[in-house]
Amino acid sequence: MGKAKEALELLLSNNIYDVNELTKKLNAHNNERQEIEKSIFESAKKQIEENNLDKNRTLVVAGKDWHHGVIGIVSSKITEMYFKPSILLSFEDDDIGKGSGRSIPGFDLHKALTNCKDSIEKFGGHSMAVGVTIKKDNLEKFYKEFEEQAKKENIEQIVPVLNIDAKIDVNNIDKQMIESLKELEPFGEANKMPIFEFKNMKIDSIRALSEGKHLKLTLKEGNTIINAIGFNIGELSEEYRIGDKIDIAGVLEINTFNGVDSMQINIKDIMRAI
Repeated sequence: MGKAKEALELLLSNNIYDVNELTKKLNAHNNERQEIEKSIFESAKKQIEENNLDKNRTLVVAGKDWHHGVIGIVSSKITEMYFKPSILLSFEDDDIGKGSGRSIPGFDLHKALTNCKDSIEKFGGHSMAVGVTIKKDNLEKFYKEFEEQAKKENIEQIVPVLNIDAKIDVNNIDKQMIESLKELEPFGEANKMPIFEFKNMKIDSIRALSEGKHLKLTLKEGNTIINAIGFNIGELSEEYRIGDKIDIAGVLEINTFNGVDSMQINIKDIMRAI
């Protein structure tokens, strides 16, 4: 959001006044980045859900004036949420879109774009992350070519693997603990969001959202109740019942709705407790 020189000056400075001022400036940049990232993420997710793009093998989403320094982070979050390669493009006043893409293990994104050269102006990167420039007139052609590459690679047969960072007891969770995870940001390919394991949770309520697309739960352990959301696994609302005991792998987050903050588990996988 700012200039790299500011961070370098912070690390090299011996003047406590300069250090304090630079720290305030960098924190302000980071807060701004978080707000912009959230806005782009919600916009991209809305496009995906309204147009049923999650039915495709790949996700290509475009917006106007999305910040170039942030869309790579958002692409990582979109790929993680849907477990599909994603490319986010930002179009400004001209007809040139510049963007970033992220892949899933087992699908070489750079190789796929090499086979879409007829619809791309330029690109670079590696198997898991790319930068790309595309003309607006070629966008539809690129959609089709990119999707065809994923089809050829049988991408639907790739099984996601979750790496659990730690087991955790919900009785030890509070908002301050979840907020402290932001100190690990920005998350991306080389710095994944921490995934926690929650054992033997009792289902207190369960339902499907968005016409059966997503799963909404409240989970209980002892006297503690916590909300949980599972994107694109709404069909599990028919498999589990109130009172069932389950194990969950998920990400901790603060959900804000109607101005009220609440702790929430963003479910990455779920199974019956053994």
